[in-house]
Amino acid sequence: MILKKFVCGQLQNNVILIGCEKTKEAVVVDPAEDSFSPVVSFADKYCLHLTKILLTHSHWDHIFEACLFKKEKQLPIWIHKKDHANLEHPGKDQIPFPEKFSGCKADHFVEDGEEFFVGKVLLRVLHTPGHTPGSVCYYLPKEGVLLSGDTLFKGCIGTIALPTSQAPLMWSSCQKLSLLPPKTRVIPGHGVETEIGKEQWLEKASEYFG
Repeated sequence: MILKKFVCGQLQNNVILIGCEKTKEAVVVDPAEDSFSPVVSFADKYCLHLTKILLTHSHWDHIFEACLFKKEKQLPIWIHKKDHANLEHPGKDQIPFPEKFSGCKADHFVEDGEEFFVGKVLLRVLHTPGHTPGSVCYYLPKEGVLLSGDTLFKGCIGTIALPTSQAPLMWSSCQKLSLLPPKTRVIPGHGVETEIGKEQWLEKASEYFG
């Protein structure tokens, strides 16, 4: 597996490229502001064929250049249906966004438990609502990697103080993630990595953050 992290945009987003060493197929997760050029340059350098954009949720900082990838590279955009409205009509989540940002339509709605391959690399969708209604994580079971978006960070959860956030759903999502193998490497949407086993509060997240 090829895993490359790019830190991009004014909010220092972790933009992730997942690729298959054998087939050279690759996907981009959460293409933030200023991610297009470094991602494309990396893909070209290593002869990777970008095939789709995966979104963990629809907050503007995570989808900023999704439409640019779609337009310039003809890449389909995958997102959970419950977050699609804000992808198509930015600001529907009642969060201010930069003036130069515009939305677009999704091409596929991911569902909880859905599995798909990037070349030979298996990814599984975990619906983890709370931060947003359609938040998802992308889990690579064989590699032991979780791309957690803004659901889980080192030592904390994504904020549940936003207009479309729902605390009870976040507690359930944290419980779901607590069931993953302890050594699972967690790459969040911002900041440093962690492991599931190091976040022992997950099962009782409501007691810590409720």
